[in-house]
Amino acid sequence: MRTVQDRQVEVFIGEVLRTGVLLSATMTLIGFVLYLWHHAGALPHYATFIPTRGRFFSAATMLHRALEGHAEAILQIGILLLIATPVARVAFLIGAFALQSDRLYIAVSSLVLLVLLFSLFFMK
Repeated sequence: MRTVQDRQVEVFIGEVLRTGVLLSATMTLIGFVLYLWHHAGALPHYATFIPTRGRFFSAATMLHRALEGHAEAILQIGILLLIATPVARVAFLIGAFALQSDRLYIAVSSLVLLVLLFSLFFMK
């Protein structure tokens, strides 16, 4: 039988996921609208393809550019928030399992968090 504490953890983790997705969707929508606003008159040239390098920035640069109103940076922050949502979930679960003194689940969740962080920062 589940205890009240288990139910509280489930509700809290649900709120973390919901908040992360809503923040991500809001940022992405704002970035999308700004991008369309700034590039409304641009006509694509389908006859020629000119490849460009991706405009990916560090998190600090993205934040700085987003505060300046750059649509691409706002879009990237929205996607970064979407990627960070399940990572935050696992991190909060580790804390919840620590409060319950459940060493097995702390170990498993820590391993999952390490795999997620490794894949985010070191995989190309």
